[in-house]
Amino acid sequence: MPGIVVTELWQSRERADIAAEKLKAFAQPQRLMVLSLLLSQGEQPVSAIDEATGIGQPALSQQLAELRKAELVTTRRQAKQVYYSLADAATELCVRSIEAVFGSGDPRLAPSGTPARNVSASGAAAFARILDGS
Repeated sequence: MPGIVVTELWQSRERADIAAEKLKAFAQPQRLMVLSLLLSQGEQPVSAIDEATGIGQPALSQQLAELRKAELVTTRRQAKQVYYSLADAATELCVRSIEAVFGSGDPRLAPSGTPARNVSASGAAAFARILDGS
């Protein structure tokens, strides 16, 4: 990515700590479901997130609060509705990467007894799609 300076994490304990904290926010199934939905469908009101994911209250409220705290989502209020969207391009890239690796259809990555999702591209091709957003 042009113009971005990358410090490899092994070179900075502080950056490694920050990355590890951010990754903790992704490491919860319900939060991943919400992030994936927002990536796929764009901005959504809480009621649509609840309906699509089936998480239910109060768990959804708790997970949305954690996502806000981790700065992975932003909110917008319109009348009584609160709308959520992914916070930025970095969050989108992380969610795309997680989906490329764990939703790739590679049976080695699927939990035991769970059929892996079949997608048209796999391996390097699926990962390459992350960068162009397709």
